[in-house]
Amino acid sequence: MTTTETTTEQHTGVEAEAVGAEAVDAEALEALAERAGRELEDAPALDILRWATETFGSRFCVTSSMEDAVVAHLASRALPGVDVVFLDTGYHFPETIGTRDAVAAVMDVNVITLSPTRTVAEQDAEHGAKLHDRDPDLCCALRKVAPLEAGLSEYDAWATGLRRDESPTRASTPVVSWDPKRRKVKVSPIARWTQADVEAYVAEHGVLTNPLLTDGYASVGCAPCTRRVLEGEDARAGRWAGSDKTECGLHG
Repeated sequence: MTTTETTTEQHTGVEAEAVGAEAVDAEALEALAERAGRELEDAPALDILRWATETFGSRFCVTSSMEDAVVAHLASRALPGVDVVFLDTGYHFPETIGTRDAVAAVMDVNVITLSPTRTVAEQDAEHGAKLHDRDPDLCCALRKVAPLEAGLSEYDAWATGLRRDESPTRASTPVVSWDPKRRKVKVSPIARWTQADVEAYVAEHGVLTNPLLTDGYASVGCAPCTRRVLEGEDARAGRWAGSDKTECGLHG
């Protein structure tokens, strides 16, 4: 169980094709991702992660917002000591930072914290205070997208916790796909899960979750841009409420 800070048996016919320590040709990775997306569509989440870890080894990581540690827990079963990448934007709730620290302390994973090149104070000096209110897309680009792209440079594949039931914009999320912007394989092992599936897995395995999930928050992001959800709203309604923004840019 470590933390770092820095600026199965196959379910389907998809064979685990080890890519070795060096990055491989993007065209081959894209073809691999497209085939895996088709053939692993109905596979259990753990089998999808076993395929990913057997295929990519140390060049595979999990990204986590520390809303919960479900995908990190699943991946640790497939590859103990797997890298779990967390973006510390400088705007997180204390509960989110606490969840990250707890995951690093008790789970068999290697938590890697990525930070933007500028502190919040430095960003305020350059762009003015509360950029997240005036230009949330730019704020996300500076504090999320750019650090992640730099942090993923050592990997050929990364896993996310995206689920189809979270919002209309995520309804067609493949379980494995090609990320053309980063030229990497993107794995979403719980894409077909429902909120009930997540809750059942958490209960069965005692998985850590962010305390804010029991305080009215259905999706947890940066504190200035996240509110509690109202009855009948979808899980992402509390993110950038009052605007037409629905994603931070990490997933499209």
